Amino acid sequence: MLINTDRIEKQVVLRAQRERVWQAVSDAGQFGHWFGVAFDGPFVEGARMIGRITPTRVDAEVAKLQQPHENKPFEFHVDRIEPMDRITFRWHPFAIEPGTDYSQEPMTLIEFVLDDHADGTRLTITESGFDRIPLARRAQAFAANEGGWTHQIELIRKYLLLQQA
Repeated sequence: MLINTDRIEKQVVLRAQRERVWQAVSDAGQFGHWFGVAFDGPFVEGARMIGRITPTRVDAEVAKLQQPHENKPFEFHVDRIEPMDRITFRWHPFAIEPGTDYSQEPMTLIEFVLDDHADGTRLTITESGFDRIPLARRAQAFAANEGGWTHQIELIRKYLLLQQA
């Protein structure tokens, strides 16, 4: 069996209209609310976003996991915005070591892709480019983000349910 070490892919069918899911992934404020980061402005294609990690407000258990990193800087580059279909970002995965300069490392690509589904909207989150990350931190970054995206799929689901209530 072939194991893909370069790419993480998660999928979920969300019981929400496509427009609602689009807002949750493309509006920096809404995204930050469920993801766990406060950004310095709106998502704009080509923009470098700086934010601070702030524990999610939709799941107490995940918020506890994020709490040790609270107020740490968070850098995101908005790559592409294709309204109602796809938004892509670039970042340095698992860049959490204080005092470490990650700026010379390659970034991974994160894609949020929306598709219609009979039960709502299918959201596919893919992060790729791990094979270009320096070997010394590649496996740890992949493992951390594999688990992290599992949490994030659940966070967006919970966020959208809370918005419907």
